[in-house]
Amino acid sequence: MASVNFLYRSLKDKSCLNLRLLFRFNGNDHVIATSTNLEVSKDYWKNKHKLKVKDISVINKQIEINTEINKITNHILKAFEQSGASDLLNKQWLDKQLNSYYNRNTKIKTIPKDIVRFIEYYVEQRLNEVKPASITKFKVVKHKLQRLENHIGRSIFINEINEEFKELFVNYCKGENYSQNTMQRELNIIKMFCKFAKYKGVDVHIELEGLKLNKEKTEKIYLSLKEIDQIEAVQIDKPYLISARDWLIISCFTGQRISDFMRFNKEMIRVEDSKTLLEFDQQKTGKTMTIPLHSKVTSILNKYNGDFPKRISDQRYNDYLKEVCKIAKLHQKVKGKKQINISKDPLERKVRRIEGMYPKYELVTSHIGRRSFATNHYGKIPTSYLIYVTGHSSEEMFLNYIGKSNKDMALELTKYF
Repeated sequence: MASVNFLYRSLKDKSCLNLRLLFRFNGNDHVIATSTNLEVSKDYWKNKHKLKVKDISVINKQIEINTEINKITNHILKAFEQSGASDLLNKQWLDKQLNSYYNRNTKIKTIPKDIVRFIEYYVEQRLNEVKPASITKFKVVKHKLQRLENHIGRSIFINEINEEFKELFVNYCKGENYSQNTMQRELNIIKMFCKFAKYKGVDVHIELEGLKLNKEKTEKIYLSLKEIDQIEAVQIDKPYLISARDWLIISCFTGQRISDFMRFNKEMIRVEDSKTLLEFDQQKTGKTMTIPLHSKVTSILNKYNGDFPKRISDQRYNDYLKEVCKIAKLHQKVKGKKQINISKDPLERKVRRIEGMYPKYELVTSHIGRRSFATNHYGKIPTSYLIYVTGHSSEEMFLNYIGKSNKDMALELTKYF
């Protein structure tokens, strides 16, 4: 016996459904999966597909999707009955059956063995699963590897990703003034590509699994509650800076990434038991969040007739924040990293994050609100609640994220003794 089900696995708002074939063979349960061409919205699949409704447009959509699901299911189960359960049933077999259903070109695409072309293959293969921000990171790594290949005068192959490659990669990055944490993060991405290549049948080096770079400790810049009050109280005349300040206060008391809080609107607000709540989907995690609104946030909403301030682009918001914090006199020198153009050629931009002592306002970015929320409320709100709001996947990640020193932690602990 076998069964087929369909899942929405993507973080995107619209994507193709994944198909899973479940069957038993030699007393064991087996599951193989692949992606279909059946595209639906996340909202429809989660909230409307199985709902009994009177809306004729939703009913027609349900009929359309269910008809296609039934056709695909019947095609796959018929192929399964003809093949019979065996160890030959794998993802390649399932892809072949879907190719047959869609009359796809069944010619198998050759899997690249060199790392640069494999990154292109990886992005193409997982286009419906990977977020645009991740694809941008992958392209940065690809371009860096291309420059490294030009530097050594040859291609780098997947089975060459070993300790020798790590040394080559690190020396090249150091020569280009990249930070330890950039190297560590990008080596992990390269390992991820190689592991996917191994899954696809490409040979990898025996040393791959053990490749590791230590992460460098960095200063966590955040705004204290006193500094937030200072920013809130300062006189600002320019409307665009007033909006930027309001968004900063909102982020400091909602704990969200800019990709989430800059999408807030009044339609997301609801009131339950006299409490004002905000409901939205986190872009990065895909989770539906419901959080209470702090009185400082509701005060800002009152300024805008119950709505949020006008949206600001990410880059402009980062620039405006520095202006706001400079006006608020956050001039104290703090240790941190700042993006600086290190190129000696005035026509070239070669930006790197350089560590040093800088006025605090120069280090403020859109990320500071979320970190300030987590740091300022740590020890005052149960950690599990803070992790829920910020969207961290574990307590270890959360504690590493907040801007509390060991001394700060010790002083917090004294409250419980």
